[in-house]
Amino acid sequence: MKTLMKHVIILACLFYIGIASAQQKDIKLPPEATEFWEPVPRKVTPGTANHLAPDDAIVLFDGSDLSHFESVRDGSPAKWTLANGAMTVAPRTGDIRTKQSFGDMQLHIEWSSPTEIKGEGQGRGNSGVIIMGLYEIQVLDSYESRTYSNGQAASVYKQYPPLVNAMKKPGEWNSYDIFFTAPRFNQDGMLTAPAKVTVVHNGVLVQNAVELKGPTEYIGIPNYKAHESKLPFVLQDHGDLVSFRNIWVREL
Repeated sequence: MKTLMKHVIILACLFYIGIASAQQKDIKLPPEATEFWEPVPRKVTPGTANHLAPDDAIVLFDGSDLSHFESVRDGSPAKWTLANGAMTVAPRTGDIRTKQSFGDMQLHIEWSSPTEIKGEGQGRGNSGVIIMGLYEIQVLDSYESRTYSNGQAASVYKQYPPLVNAMKKPGEWNSYDIFFTAPRFNQDGMLTAPAKVTVVHNGVLVQNAVELKGPTEYIGIPNYKAHESKLPFVLQDHGDLVSFRNIWVREL
Protein backbone atom coordinates (compact mmCIF):
# COMPACT_ATOMS: atom_id res chain seq x y z
CA MET A 1 0.00 0.00 0.00
CA LYS A 2 2.80 2.42 0.94
CA THR A 3 4.69 1.62 -2.28
CA LEU A 4 1.57 2.25 -4.36
CA MET A 5 0.92 5.60 -2.67
CA LYS A 6 4.58 6.61 -3.08
CA HIS A 7 4.38 5.93 -6.82
CA VAL A 8 1.06 7.77 -7.08
CA ILE A 9 2.47 10.83 -5.28
CA ILE A 10 5.62 10.93 -7.45
CA LEU A 11 3.59 10.59 -10.65
CA ALA A 12 1.09 13.20 -9.51
CA CYS A 13 3.87 15.68 -8.68
CA LEU A 14 5.52 15.26 -12.09
CA PHE A 15 2.11 15.38 -13.68
CA TYR A 16 1.06 18.69 -12.11
CA ILE A 17 4.48 20.33 -12.57
CA GLY A 18 4.21 19.68 -16.29
CA ILE A 19 0.66 21.00 -16.47
CA ALA A 20 1.45 24.11 -14.44
CA SER A 21 4.37 24.85 -16.76
CA ALA A 22 2.11 24.50 -19.79
CA GLN A 23 -0.54 26.74 -18.28
CA GLN A 24 2.02 29.44 -17.46
CA LYS A 25 2.90 29.46 -21.17
CA ASP A 26 -0.83 29.78 -22.00
CA ILE A 27 -0.85 26.46 -23.86
CA LYS A 28 -4.32 24.98 -24.29
CA LEU A 29 -4.47 21.51 -22.76
CA PRO A 30 -6.76 18.63 -23.74
CA PRO A 31 -8.66 16.81 -20.97
CA GLU A 32 -6.32 13.83 -21.44
CA ALA A 33 -3.48 15.94 -20.02
CA THR A 34 -4.87 15.44 -16.51
CA GLU A 35 -5.43 11.69 -16.80
CA PHE A 36 -3.00 9.03 -15.63
CA TRP A 37 -3.40 5.30 -16.31
CA GLU A 38 -0.68 3.82 -14.12
CA PRO A 39 -0.58 2.43 -11.52
CA VAL A 40 -3.86 0.54 -11.80
CA PRO A 41 -5.60 0.02 -8.43
CA ARG A 42 -5.79 -3.70 -7.72
CA LYS A 43 -9.19 -5.33 -7.40
CA VAL A 44 -10.49 -6.60 -4.06
CA THR A 45 -13.67 -8.42 -3.14
CA PRO A 46 -15.83 -6.14 -0.96
CA GLY A 47 -17.64 -7.42 2.09
CA THR A 48 -21.20 -6.79 3.19
CA ALA A 49 -22.46 -4.30 5.77
CA ASN A 50 -25.60 -2.89 7.37
CA HIS A 51 -26.06 0.76 6.40
CA LEU A 52 -29.07 1.82 8.46
CA ALA A 53 -29.02 5.51 9.30
CA PRO A 54 -28.03 6.35 12.90
CA ASP A 55 -30.54 8.29 14.98
CA ASP A 56 -28.64 11.58 14.65
CA ALA A 57 -28.57 11.45 10.84
CA ILE A 58 -30.45 13.70 8.43
CA VAL A 59 -32.20 11.29 6.06
CA LEU A 60 -32.27 12.87 2.61
CA PHE A 61 -33.64 9.92 0.66
CA ASP A 62 -35.41 6.86 2.04
CA GLY A 63 -36.95 5.76 -1.25
CA SER A 64 -40.30 7.44 -0.77
CA ASP A 65 -39.88 10.84 -2.48
CA LEU A 66 -37.42 13.40 -3.87
CA SER A 67 -38.52 16.25 -1.63
CA HIS A 68 -34.99 16.95 -0.34
CA PHE A 69 -33.61 17.50 -3.86
CA GLU A 70 -34.07 20.06 -6.62
CA SER A 71 -32.81 20.75 -10.12
CA VAL A 72 -29.42 22.46 -10.32
CA ARG A 73 -30.53 24.02 -13.59
CA ASP A 74 -33.41 26.12 -12.30
CA GLY A 75 -34.28 25.09 -8.72
CA SER A 76 -37.41 23.26 -9.83
CA PRO A 77 -38.41 19.88 -8.32
CA ALA A 78 -36.00 17.04 -9.15
CA LYS A 79 -37.10 15.25 -12.32
CA TRP A 80 -35.32 11.92 -11.83
CA THR A 81 -37.43 8.76 -11.77
CA LEU A 82 -38.53 7.05 -8.55
CA ALA A 83 -39.20 3.30 -8.31
CA ASN A 84 -38.56 0.38 -5.95
CA GLY A 85 -37.06 2.56 -3.23
CA ALA A 86 -34.45 4.13 -5.52
CA MET A 87 -34.03 7.25 -7.63
CA THR A 88 -32.58 6.89 -11.13
CA VAL A 89 -31.04 9.51 -13.38
CA ALA A 90 -33.47 10.72 -16.04
CA PRO A 91 -30.95 11.55 -18.79
CA ARG A 92 -30.80 15.15 -19.99
CA THR A 93 -32.99 16.44 -17.15
CA GLY A 94 -29.83 17.71 -15.47
CA ASP A 95 -27.97 17.38 -12.19
CA ILE A 96 -29.87 17.51 -8.91
CA ARG A 97 -28.74 18.98 -5.59
CA THR A 98 -29.81 18.90 -1.97
CA LYS A 99 -32.03 21.73 -0.79
CA GLN A 100 -30.03 21.78 2.44
CA SER A 101 -26.42 22.96 2.56
CA PHE A 102 -23.60 21.10 4.30
CA GLY A 103 -19.99 21.72 5.31
CA ASP A 104 -18.09 19.15 7.39
CA MET A 105 -20.08 15.95 7.19
CA GLN A 106 -20.34 12.20 7.06
CA LEU A 107 -22.29 11.22 3.95
CA HIS A 108 -23.68 7.76 3.27
CA ILE A 109 -24.99 7.01 -0.21
CA GLU A 110 -25.64 3.82 -2.14
CA TRP A 111 -25.59 3.53 -5.92
CA SER A 112 -25.96 0.99 -8.68
CA SER A 113 -24.72 1.05 -12.26
CA PRO A 114 -27.05 -0.10 -15.07
CA THR A 115 -27.38 -3.84 -15.72
CA GLU A 116 -27.51 -3.14 -19.44
CA ILE A 117 -23.85 -2.52 -20.20
CA LYS A 118 -23.13 0.15 -22.77
CA GLY A 119 -19.79 1.68 -23.66
CA GLU A 120 -16.48 1.49 -21.87
CA GLY A 121 -14.37 3.69 -19.63
CA GLN A 122 -16.01 7.04 -18.87
CA GLY A 123 -19.01 6.08 -21.01
CA ARG A 124 -20.13 3.26 -18.74
CA GLY A 125 -22.43 3.96 -15.78
CA ASN A 126 -21.07 7.46 -15.23
CA SER A 127 -22.33 9.83 -12.53
CA GLY A 128 -20.81 11.56 -9.52
CA VAL A 129 -21.28 12.72 -5.96
CA ILE A 130 -20.13 16.35 -6.07
CA ILE A 131 -19.62 17.60 -2.52
CA MET A 132 -20.48 21.28 -2.09
CA GLY A 133 -21.16 21.21 -5.84
CA LEU A 134 -17.37 21.47 -6.30
CA TYR A 135 -15.48 18.36 -5.18
CA GLU A 136 -16.38 15.18 -7.08
CA ILE A 137 -16.18 11.59 -5.90
CA GLN A 138 -16.55 9.61 -9.11
CA VAL A 139 -19.40 7.18 -9.70
CA LEU A 140 -18.63 4.79 -12.57
CA ASP A 141 -18.98 1.16 -13.58
CA SER A 142 -15.33 0.22 -13.07
CA TYR A 143 -16.03 -3.45 -12.35
CA GLU A 144 -14.46 -4.83 -15.53
CA SER A 145 -13.94 -1.68 -17.56
CA ARG A 146 -10.65 0.19 -17.68
CA THR A 147 -10.30 3.95 -17.64
CA TYR A 148 -7.70 6.38 -16.34
CA SER A 149 -6.91 5.57 -12.71
CA ASN A 150 -7.78 9.01 -11.36
CA GLY A 151 -11.18 8.81 -13.07
CA GLN A 152 -12.44 5.38 -12.03
CA ALA A 153 -15.08 4.69 -9.38
CA ALA A 154 -14.23 6.08 -5.91
CA SER A 155 -11.53 8.38 -7.27
CA VAL A 156 -11.38 12.00 -6.24
CA TYR A 157 -11.94 12.85 -9.88
CA LYS A 158 -8.77 13.87 -11.71
CA GLN A 159 -6.89 14.10 -8.39
CA TYR A 160 -6.56 10.79 -6.52
CA PRO A 161 -7.22 7.22 -7.70
CA PRO A 162 -8.73 4.86 -5.13
CA LEU A 163 -6.25 2.75 -3.17
CA VAL A 164 -8.01 -0.38 -4.49
CA ASN A 165 -10.91 -1.21 -6.82
CA ALA A 166 -13.76 -2.39 -4.54
CA MET A 167 -16.48 -2.37 -7.21
CA LYS A 168 -19.42 -4.75 -7.29
CA LYS A 169 -20.98 -6.15 -10.46
CA PRO A 170 -23.32 -3.97 -12.55
CA GLY A 171 -26.78 -3.98 -11.01
CA GLU A 172 -25.50 -4.67 -7.49
CA TRP A 173 -25.56 -1.93 -4.88
CA ASN A 174 -22.35 -0.13 -3.97
CA SER A 175 -21.99 2.05 -0.89
CA TYR A 176 -19.92 5.15 -0.28
CA ASP A 177 -19.24 6.45 3.21
CA ILE A 178 -17.64 9.85 2.71
CA PHE A 179 -16.07 11.83 5.55
CA PHE A 180 -15.53 15.39 4.38
CA THR A 181 -13.83 18.39 5.94
CA ALA A 182 -14.61 21.60 4.10
CA PRO A 183 -11.82 24.02 3.17
CA ARG A 184 -11.22 27.07 5.31
CA PHE A 185 -10.68 30.60 4.02
CA ASN A 186 -9.77 33.77 5.92
CA GLN A 187 -11.74 37.03 5.70
CA ASP A 188 -9.66 38.07 2.68
CA GLY A 189 -10.60 34.93 0.78
CA MET A 190 -7.21 33.26 1.18
CA LEU A 191 -7.11 29.49 1.71
CA THR A 192 -6.01 28.61 5.24
CA ALA A 193 -6.75 24.86 5.14
CA PRO A 194 -7.57 22.65 2.14
CA ALA A 195 -10.55 20.33 2.01
CA LYS A 196 -9.94 16.74 3.12
CA VAL A 197 -11.87 13.60 2.30
CA THR A 198 -11.89 9.98 3.40
CA VAL A 199 -13.92 7.49 1.36
CA VAL A 200 -14.96 3.96 2.30
CA HIS A 201 -16.24 2.01 -0.71
CA ASN A 202 -18.24 -1.11 0.13
CA GLY A 203 -16.57 -1.24 3.54
CA VAL A 204 -13.07 -0.82 2.10
CA LEU A 205 -10.96 2.29 2.76
CA VAL A 206 -10.07 3.76 -0.65
CA GLN A 207 -9.27 7.43 0.13
CA ASN A 208 -7.42 8.07 3.39
CA ALA A 209 -7.77 11.71 4.52
CA VAL A 210 -6.45 13.05 1.24
CA GLU A 211 -6.05 16.82 0.84
CA LEU A 212 -7.93 18.14 -2.16
CA LYS A 213 -5.97 20.34 -4.53
CA GLY A 214 -9.04 22.43 -5.23
CA PRO A 215 -12.43 22.01 -6.93
CA THR A 216 -12.79 19.32 -9.56
CA GLU A 217 -11.61 20.35 -13.02
CA TYR A 218 -12.10 18.35 -16.21
CA ILE A 219 -9.29 20.23 -17.94
CA GLY A 220 -6.28 21.79 -16.21
CA ILE A 221 -5.19 21.93 -12.60
CA PRO A 222 -7.56 22.90 -9.77
CA ASN A 223 -7.34 26.17 -7.86
CA TYR A 224 -9.27 27.15 -4.76
CA LYS A 225 -11.57 30.16 -4.74
CA ALA A 226 -13.26 31.28 -1.54
CA HIS A 227 -16.83 30.04 -1.10
CA GLU A 228 -19.48 29.60 1.57
CA SER A 229 -18.77 27.29 4.51
CA LYS A 230 -21.86 25.22 3.66
CA LEU A 231 -23.20 24.34 0.21
CA PRO A 232 -25.52 21.66 -1.26
CA PHE A 233 -24.04 18.49 -2.67
CA VAL A 234 -24.89 17.44 -6.22
CA LEU A 235 -25.71 14.14 -7.93
CA GLN A 236 -24.66 14.19 -11.55
CA ASP A 237 -26.70 13.48 -14.67
CA HIS A 238 -24.03 12.18 -17.06
CA GLY A 239 -26.61 10.54 -19.32
CA ASP A 240 -26.43 7.04 -17.81
CA LEU A 241 -29.16 5.23 -15.85
CA VAL A 242 -27.36 5.20 -12.51
CA SER A 243 -29.57 4.65 -9.45
CA PHE A 244 -29.20 5.92 -5.87
CA ARG A 245 -30.78 4.96 -2.56
CA ASN A 246 -30.39 5.25 1.24
CA ILE A 247 -28.85 8.73 1.41
CA TRP A 248 -28.16 10.27 4.80
CA VAL A 249 -25.85 12.87 6.34
CA ARG A 250 -24.40 13.47 9.79
CA GLU A 251 -23.16 17.02 10.19
CA LEU A 252 -19.78 17.12 11.93
